[in-house]
Amino acid sequence: MPLLCTAPLAFGLSATIKDVDGELDQAVKDNIEAYLENLDGEAYTRTRLAGEVKRRSGEAMRVYGYYEPEINVTVDEPKGQQVVSIAIDPGERVSIETLSITLEGDAQNDPPFQEAVDDFPLEKGDPLLHAPWDKLRGSLSASALERGYFDWRFARRRMEVRPYKQSARLYLDFDSGPRYRFGDVVVSGSHIEPERLESMRTFEPGKPYLARSIAEYNQRLAETGWFGSVMVRPRLDSAKELAMAPSDGSQSWWHRATATQPQTAWLERDALGSAMRVHRHHNTRLPVDVVVTPAERHQFEVGVGYATDVGPRTRFSWNQPWINRYGHSLDHDLYLSGPEQRFSGAYNVPLEDPLRDSYRLQYGIKNLDDGDTHSLESTVELARRWQFDNDWVQSVYVRTTYEDFTQGGESEKVWIYYPGIQWTRTRTREQRFPVWGDRQQLSLEYSDTAWGSDAQFFRATGDSEWIRMLGEKNRFVGGVSLGAIETDDFSKIPPSLRFFAGGDNSVRGYSYESLSPRNAKGKRRGGQQMFTASAEYQRNVTGSWWGAAFVDTGDAFDSWGPADLKTGAGLGVRWVSPVGPIRFDVAHPFDDDDSDFRIHFSIGPEF
Repeated sequence: MPLLCTAPLAFGLSATIKDVDGELDQAVKDNIEAYLENLDGEAYTRTRLAGEVKRRSGEAMRVYGYYEPEINVTVDEPKGQQVVSIAIDPGERVSIETLSITLEGDAQNDPPFQEAVDDFPLEKGDPLLHAPWDKLRGSLSASALERGYFDWRFARRRMEVRPYKQSARLYLDFDSGPRYRFGDVVVSGSHIEPERLESMRTFEPGKPYLARSIAEYNQRLAETGWFGSVMVRPRLDSAKELAMAPSDGSQSWWHRATATQPQTAWLERDALGSAMRVHRHHNTRLPVDVVVTPAERHQFEVGVGYATDVGPRTRFSWNQPWINRYGHSLDHDLYLSGPEQRFSGAYNVPLEDPLRDSYRLQYGIKNLDDGDTHSLESTVELARRWQFDNDWVQSVYVRTTYEDFTQGGESEKVWIYYPGIQWTRTRTREQRFPVWGDRQQLSLEYSDTAWGSDAQFFRATGDSEWIRMLGEKNRFVGGVSLGAIETDDFSKIPPSLRFFAGGDNSVRGYSYESLSPRNAKGKRRGGQQMFTASAEYQRNVTGSWWGAAFVDTGDAFDSWGPADLKTGAGLGVRWVSPVGPIRFDVAHPFDDDDSDFRIHFSIGPEF
């Protein structure tokens, strides 16, 4: 007997599978191994172990159409270790003699059901495989629940196997019954104007029922921040509610969406058919209940942190997710660190689609005292925001800024009025430590003395960052940042609009905003252009610990194409803590006269 597969199984004994005729597919052998994987050989005598291995191997082969294999199992114990040898003569394989699949009810004209039948891979004369047959049954029943066929049943579902004739007859008659439609929506517990909630609804009364629309509506209401809890669900009678039970025993879709616990005991699918046959109704309009509770009107947050750029820092937030029945919101934020202190606020006015369209009034005051930069800035901005289906967010704004500053020993006081437009998009998976993501941003701003502004300029900035994984242990992070400002009097441009590079999130190896053109006294005055780029490779070491190697390059300058960019490289450690990634880097600057190493420490994801 040729030895075709040797499989050391993870159940405390060594086992080999021998195929007598060399006809078994690798998939069959793998399935036998899977059936034996959790078998604890120490819990059996030699005779019982041989019988159990034979039984499980037979079950594993049956799902591939081998109903009458000859399986011989021998158990030896050399040196006290159990060694199992399985010799298999698979015998004749069962093939399909009759195949009958029919659809009845409204599902006959519903594409997903016909596609499921058309995609069934077995035909008359093919070897019998259980998996596609079970998958078809599950697909039809799952589609019925997802698409509102609550009276569905299998009028006939039978697999007749005649091992002595090596034949099988498969019969599947699926009766979907009528498709239910959305009925009236009843909202309870809401403190927000009903029109606001209706504008976010993802379905219309009278349209065919679709569970996905219910889940999406639930999610959209939750994302507004107006509510402490949200539950959207069809108003099912007892029999239909039993019909919504998942076959795998897990929670139903609306309980997963709303994080609520089911209160009803579920029926198994096999018991469901008879219950539904005696419970059919002519009324197929399904009301939808929306039950919400208001969110806390005042929410407070306090945070502390540390970064080598600014040292210790703290933040106080006061958020009001709703301040009236129209869903207006108000947020305030106080940030304190050694070099920078700022207070800002934002008043948000949602429009017809509250999640996508809004007006926003932002205001703030900031004091900055960082080496060569001293600035007191106050800003007011009115913006119109749109979010598109492709995840891009567009903001058109008008900003007024007063800044009293000293930069590099040169002092000015300026009022600037300027419009701008910005496009941003951020996509991530797993917010705490993204395994995939990207962020893009492009901003264009213009100021002119013609409307009373103290400075005339055109300013453009752009950023792009990426996170990608290769396998489960290799993570790559990269980014590029560009900026430019065109003006006829750079001395009128405040520090908040000039460009600087260097620091934890810029060119590591150099101190915070230390890369900049300097005046005759050697003081930083900021640049008219900026370019930075970064590439980082991270490798999972163990658990939540990652090692990192990186190289950064860039500079701020007065004309494009500087003679040489500043470059830093180094090694780091990442710890995915419960509060987010903690980053510790040691970087070496290659274009610094001191040629010293610099430590960078920060908390939080890349973007």
